[in-house]
Amino acid sequence: MAFEPPERLVRALGETYGDDVAARWLGQLPELAEAAVAGRGLTVDRVQAPGGRSSLVLLVRQQDGTPAALKLAPAEARPELERTALRHWNGWGTAQLLDTDAADSLLLERLHPEVSLRSLPEAKALLEAAGTLRRLWVEPPAAHPFESVAERTERQATAMRGVLPDDVAPLAEAALTARDALTTSSSEEFLLHGNFRQSKVLSGERSPWLTVGPEPLVGERAYDLARLARDRVEDLIAAPSGASVARRRVNKLADALDVDPARLHGWTLFRAVESGLRARAAGRTQESELLLEFAGWL
Repeated sequence: MAFEPPERLVRALGETYGDDVAARWLGQLPELAEAAVAGRGLTVDRVQAPGGRSSLVLLVRQQDGTPAALKLAPAEARPELERTALRHWNGWGTAQLLDTDAADSLLLERLHPEVSLRSLPEAKALLEAAGTLRRLWVEPPAAHPFESVAERTERQATAMRGVLPDDVAPLAEAALTARDALTTSSSEEFLLHGNFRQSKVLSGERSPWLTVGPEPLVGERAYDLARLARDRVEDLIAAPSGASVARRRVNKLADALDVDPARLHGWTLFRAVESGLRARAAGRTQESELLLEFAGWL
């Protein structure tokens, strides 16, 4: 099957998993896609672009003409965890998983990739996002394979401690201190999306808004809400009163979803700093500056 992987995918795979892993999987991708399509008797409409950062999504049709989306991801992205989570949610707030077999690809209900919550005015988008996220917070399946918030953030914290530039060292230390306090005092264990933000919520036919692209883990709800708290960060930074708006947003989201505002504040700080340092290391200077400035406001 001949196609050109989206540029964003090629770049992000190298940053996340290393150039060797990325090159190996991308080299196999045409054959993997062809096998996944042929094995299900699908017809390909097109590659979704710009697509995601860890997977290729093909917009396809099933044998009866029903539209669907075929998602292929490298083993390093752990697509089996997404499959397990989607099976557990069973379409409740998420795209529906349409098959349960292949380990390296997922056949999903097709949504409208061009229409996400980012197409709505900010206040409406946050309201819809909060309602969608609330539906995902359920008890995890028994004997689940998911890592905990503490485990995921310990890896991130270890990487952060290894590269603390002098200009952001105090902010990074504050984020690390917050993370340590939060992970030793949490008593919640919900199934979490793991990477929830407005662009992960797409328009659908079965329901107005459904979530895609989970990086599932288990833990407290404030962790899951923290990424949403900094959505449209570029608009916040550009606003004259951006700092006060950012702090009010954290409090409003915490109140709307019955989450402790102090815990949401701490996770928002940690996740913004961690993302900002990772962006800096990858050479995404503008993104890094936005995130670290936002974190400094908190």
